[in-house]
Amino acid sequence: MTDITIKPAQSEHLAALRAIELASFETLRGTGAVAGAPVATSLDDFSRLSEQGILFAAFAAEDIPVGFAGAYITENWLHIAEADVHPNWQRQGIGRRLINALLAEGKARGLTGASLTTDRYAPFNAPFYASLGFEILQEEALSPRLKALLVAETISGLAPQRRVAMQRVY
Repeated sequence: MTDITIKPAQSEHLAALRAIELASFETLRGTGAVAGAPVATSLDDFSRLSEQGILFAAFAAEDIPVGFAGAYITENWLHIAEADVHPNWQRQGIGRRLINALLAEGKARGLTGASLTTDRYAPFNAPFYASLGFEILQEEALSPRLKALLVAETISGLAPQRRVAMQRVY
């Protein structure tokens, strides 16, 4: 594997991170997790995530971004908002390194644990997070925050039967 460096993303990287997310959309489309026109986090939302949350990027040689993972902190939880690796760089352990960097940062900040919402069926989504210690939450175990996120995802057009909330406690 090529040497990859994980470090905080800077404002000059945000457009490249958005391009990575758009490219990764097609990988998701192949699993049936998404349909329609590709969508990605806005540059304003990336900027907010960088300034108010945690946004790590994976860099190949010459500081070229090839992946990212971003999270925000809410109710003493690290909530993973988005993580993507460019299709040309997938299946090399970069996503795992990015998520582990987020988890280490959350633990260092003394947070309770980490949460996320994801596709239940895509092999690099829920099964990937399960391999990192995340557990799927059943309806009765969902916090109001996670319930609201799942509802918002349905309203935005994601198929509710495919969506799942997961968490892991530190």
